[in-house]
Amino acid sequence: MAEGLKRIFRSDAAAEARVAFGDLVDKLAGKAERAVEVLENGLDDSLTVLELPEKYRRRLRTTNMAERLNEEVRRREKVIRIFPNEASAQRLIGALLAEQHEVWFTGKRYFDMTEYFEWKEAREEKQTGKLIKIG
Repeated sequence: MAEGLKRIFRSDAAAEARVAFGDLVDKLAGKAERAVEVLENGLDDSLTVLELPEKYRRRLRTTNMAERLNEEVRRREKVIRIFPNEASAQRLIGALLAEQHEVWFTGKRYFDMTEYFEWKEAREEKQTGKLIKIG
């Protein structure tokens, strides 16, 4: 199952991912029908990232950023060990998240969206051109 999922989500194109999904369904026939059903229901949603430029795919398909943020929260909460109440824990976590937001908003950017907007504009122009030619 894990190898099949890796093959699906490491594909370079949606068509390639669908072929890999078909292969996985064939391998799991009669074994993990519920898992296959869940994957099939969410397949289109999970493959939308493949429409984006390659530069953005890895960062959007992984949870590295969320995991790193969780590690930072855990590192800070281990120093305190026992919070006197829930509100104090919320204040610490809220302060960390506000700090991280400030870094993302003003400093180091996770994405440079310039290339994305250029790609999106070119894609829209291409689609508009197709509509005019057909119509």
